[in-house]
Amino acid sequence: MTSPAELEFPDHFLWGVSTSSYQIEGAAREDGRGASIWDTRCLMKDRVANGDTGDVACDHYHRYPEDIALMQRLGVGAYRFSVAWPRVLPAGKGVVNEQGLAFYDKLIDGVLEAGIEPWLCLYHWDLPQALDDLGGWTSRDSAGWFADYTALIARRYGDRVKRWATFNEFGVFTLFGYGFDWGAPGSTDRDAHLKAMHHANLAHGDAVAVLRATVSGASIGAVHNYQLIVPESQTPENIAAAALLDEHWNLAFPDPQLRGHYPPMTAQALDHFVQPGDLARICQPLDWFGLNHYGPIFAKADPSMVWGYAWGSAPADMPSTDIGWSIHPEAFRDTLLTLTERYRLPIFVTENGCGGKDPVAADGTIDDAGRVAYLDAYIRAMHDAIVRGADVRGYFVWSLLDNFEWGAGYSNRFGIVHVDFATQKRTPKSSYDWYATLARTGRLPVKAVVRDR
Repeated sequence: MTSPAELEFPDHFLWGVSTSSYQIEGAAREDGRGASIWDTRCLMKDRVANGDTGDVACDHYHRYPEDIALMQRLGVGAYRFSVAWPRVLPAGKGVVNEQGLAFYDKLIDGVLEAGIEPWLCLYHWDLPQALDDLGGWTSRDSAGWFADYTALIARRYGDRVKRWATFNEFGVFTLFGYGFDWGAPGSTDRDAHLKAMHHANLAHGDAVAVLRATVSGASIGAVHNYQLIVPESQTPENIAAAALLDEHWNLAFPDPQLRGHYPPMTAQALDHFVQPGDLARICQPLDWFGLNHYGPIFAKADPSMVWGYAWGSAPADMPSTDIGWSIHPEAFRDTLLTLTERYRLPIFVTENGCGGKDPVAADGTIDDAGRVAYLDAYIRAMHDAIVRGADVRGYFVWSLLDNFEWGAGYSNRFGIVHVDFATQKRTPKSSYDWYATLARTGRLPVKAVVRDR
């Protein structure tokens, strides 16, 4: 029997950790790797905090055995990682880089030898710069480039990797990269955003078809950011802004991929980009839905922005993390229930976690009590969703390691393992031990209290 302070998950529930290539690998100019759009963005003035780059990051390219050992000690059953497209195809297409492919051979073999299932994500934002020079995701040809890349990766690793995700967070890299200039490649162009949106969907559908034809026993999904979108205040302008952002952020990718159509305002805007047969290409059968979720988004009208909406402020009384992200576990619970009803697929929470500053104590330890409390609250909310009927099969914490957090550089730490970026020393935090207990037992320990900022 579990005590009232404990919650028990099913024996088959999958516990894992997530990372991504550009955020941890480093070795940006080694062994034939080509440049990505994030390498380019990091060289631009005032685009990344403190002028940080992913040149070294966590040096995972050289230290992956140590990181696999950390995962094995943690007791997780799965590791979600991404392949760096420019590491295996430096120009994005054409000549293959065998040294890059060999790195992922070693990584996958090491993960399997540790008794951990590899979950391979094909795209986590590091588009080869050479392809961006040809138009990147604004070019309809990008779907074919991605299909060819997928075929290469599927043929190479499909004998060992059975869990595949096509893309990570379509909504983020298309809106931030092409609409807001908050990410690479960096533009504020409405048509560019719409083209990137549609072409990423085409690329997803073509990649699913390639994986089905190439990998025996493949289990295929896509990873979506999906958050509750709330008007900052109940004005007609803010309500309209929230409705449009909800389409672009939450619906513009899973709806065509799983329901065969775009949401209404997006469909109207895309009308002159969508060609006959496109939606059939996009809507391919999938095996699971990947959810990345942190907290709700508060939207407001802003005529100066490309779509007339912007990020607003959360209510003053809503708790937040050390980096100012809202804490709202009930919204997480409700999102899981909504997704189960809307898309009728098993859900894997492929990212959830808490960013902080995580100072190191004089004795070298890192007591990240705020992160433990956040994870406890969100995982309890997930359990509540399961009890209420949400079909959730697994959970991956973001992230195994402190890493390069895009525009925030190294100033925000999300890892359950601390990384000293000067020495690359890894130090498990208190959240690592907390999560290890959960991963090994399937039971939540005594309830923590969420710490406000």
